[in-house]
Amino acid sequence: MVGHGGGLRGCRLPCRRQAAGFSLPELLLAFGLGLGLCGLMLQSVLAEGQNGQRLARLLRERQAAGRALALLRSDLQRATEVASSAGPAGEAAACTLAGRAVVLHLQTAEGPITYSIGKPAEPIWRGQVLMRCGPAFGLDGSPSQGQALNRVLLDGLASGGALALQQGPGTLRVELRQQLPVPGQPSQVLTHQRLLPMP
Repeated sequence: MVGHGGGLRGCRLPCRRQAAGFSLPELLLAFGLGLGLCGLMLQSVLAEGQNGQRLARLLRERQAAGRALALLRSDLQRATEVASSAGPAGEAAACTLAGRAVVLHLQTAEGPITYSIGKPAEPIWRGQVLMRCGPAFGLDGSPSQGQALNRVLLDGLASGGALALQQGPGTLRVELRQQLPVPGQPSQVLTHQRLLPMP
């Protein structure tokens, strides 16, 4: 509309809408919720990783104990005599016991074999160790007639954690108990048992 003075009167400009967006409190709230969700997911991933490590460690320990028991079984099958001790001071053992307690003593055609438990000679081993003193094995896997060797078969054993007891006629019960430290929790106890046929 044109007025008498030649100017524009009554002209209405279109209203500008306010730009769509989020306010600062809304942004802070969304940021906090996002951080909380990320923290929960990270904790879940870390817990899953720790559980995986525990499971892998458990499987490794069970495999090591299984190998030790398999070796004991093969030695037992070749034995001509079986005793739960090698005398008061271990006179029949082929190696020095160094204060370790005899768990099982076998007499074989290749020489005596003594399984003992006690403190390890080197600090690289955990807790008590199960040691085998007896003939070494050749490249073909058969026992040799050479000098007897003393070897650690399993570490991390609890005090008195290795037993070999006759269980009925012709059966030997072998039990190994490992005590493994778990960070921030009580130590985990693993028990490995086998009933082995005697010769």
